[in-house]
Amino acid sequence: MIYQEKFKVGLKDVWKGKEVSNKAILEYLEDIAAYHSDSVGYGIDTSDTTHLTWLLLDWKVKVIKRPQYGQTLTIHTWSREIVKCYAYRDFEIYDENHNLCVIASSKWLLVNNQIGKIAKVEQEMADKYELEWDKCVFQEKEIEKIKAPENYKSSIIYEIKRKDIDVIGHMHNLYYLDLAYEALPEEIYNQRPFDEIRIMYKKEIKLGNNVVCQYAYVENKHVVAIKSEDEKTLHAIVELNSCEL
Repeated sequence: MIYQEKFKVGLKDVWKGKEVSNKAILEYLEDIAAYHSDSVGYGIDTSDTTHLTWLLLDWKVKVIKRPQYGQTLTIHTWSREIVKCYAYRDFEIYDENHNLCVIASSKWLLVNNQIGKIAKVEQEMADKYELEWDKCVFQEKEIEKIKAPENYKSSIIYEIKRKDIDVIGHMHNLYYLDLAYEALPEEIYNQRPFDEIRIMYKKEIKLGNNVVCQYAYVENKHVVAIKSEDEKTLHAIVELNSCEL
């Protein structure tokens, strides 16, 4: 089943000039994933009765043609594979002229929020998503893991605030990208927007935590590792493709 919605690029969604920001793209993708799950009975609206919640584990995004302010976008999403407690979801974003602008893939974990444990995806649930087994936006069906760099060029410390927390009490997925941008050296930050984004989530961040965001440049990619303040816990790794100055 391919689910679709339309989104209009608003003022808050654009970066320098009229181009949509990476954060806005992730927000569109996150929203349509939630709407799809709502439509089959396993979303935010029903979590109080099903006691099931999808937790995001990975993003892989490639911007082909960056949409502009004021454009109405059509976004397609589908669940392409479910394995035990994991689900893979892909996306396509089209502009008003039917040009393919963005492709993305994601990996999700099903959790029972009543007992705080991983839940198996039952066949009845999988059937409602009507999987699109053969439709994958990237050549590789599996989202490759990111390794944390061994050495870093710089770092910052950030205290998690109330504005950072989502509906399930963790730091919102979108704000990991914000943290990565804050950790970039100024000359790298000004190279935005990056057209390839990878985010691998490892451990949730909660209100009042301090995190250290460590920046490295590895194999032509800008990498930010987000860790606990004592550096013993890896919360996430954000990887951005390098751009020409």
